[in-house]
Amino acid sequence: MANDRQLGEFLRARREATPPARVDLPDAGTRRTPGLRREEVAMLIGVSTDYYIRLEQGRERNPSDQVTAALAEVFSLGADALTHFYELVRGDLPADPEPSSPDAATEQISPNLARLMDSWHRTPAFVINQWMEVVALNPSATAFYSRGLKRTTKVGNNTLRAMFLDPVVREFYGDWESTAHSKVAHFRAIAGRNPHDVRQTQLIEELSDESPEFRDAWARYDVQVEHGRARRFRHDLVGELTVNCEVFSLAGATGQHLITLQADHDTHSAEALDALCRETL
Repeated sequence: MANDRQLGEFLRARREATPPARVDLPDAGTRRTPGLRREEVAMLIGVSTDYYIRLEQGRERNPSDQVTAALAEVFSLGADALTHFYELVRGDLPADPEPSSPDAATEQISPNLARLMDSWHRTPAFVINQWMEVVALNPSATAFYSRGLKRTTKVGNNTLRAMFLDPVVREFYGDWESTAHSKVAHFRAIAGRNPHDVRQTQLIEELSDESPEFRDAWARYDVQVEHGRARRFRHDLVGELTVNCEVFSLAGATGQHLITLQADHDTHSAEALDALCRETL
């Protein structure tokens, strides 16, 4: 079953991403792969090595609540990763492919939200859908990104594709690696809700083929919806600046997220961002 394979992939990735020191084990001996060995995980959760191997191979489909909780603790799963883990264990994810044709819920935003975003003259804001494509952006966001990247950021652009395949975007982010990894973890969380979606599968295959960095980040199986953090940019017009990126889920719009950019008051970044936004008035 597809969910069994995903559970095995998830456990293997989390095991390899968990350093022995995190669970108070000595990092002794040669390890073929980073992270914990299967027998170490089995010992930590109180099961036989054979049983844990069957879990990773998808041959054991009904781990007990005790085993599930122990695995979550050993792998230090965050809230989003924990939710995804329990969905895999319970088999809550759809087992059959579902159509991924565009519809109003994913390809456009509500008129009220559009008016609200356009009224934010000092706050760049844009909306992405479940495939990480730009659905809408306000004039301030257009000014910030198009001027910073010397190209037009527009509806339909795929932010994940640009992050990994566009060298100009790579230079635009002052903290490209952490930003790229967090976007992959966010996409993991969104994509995991419908793992058979053809459109997202094609995107994953494309990026895996063309970007070693994406391939490695995807294999880590980090699952975490972005909520907000400071981001550094190298802007062509105003130099380096740091802005607070906040991410909001939109009720009633499946997979859509609103992203806003603001800078701390009385800083160079605030003055620079304000100067960019004033040009749109």
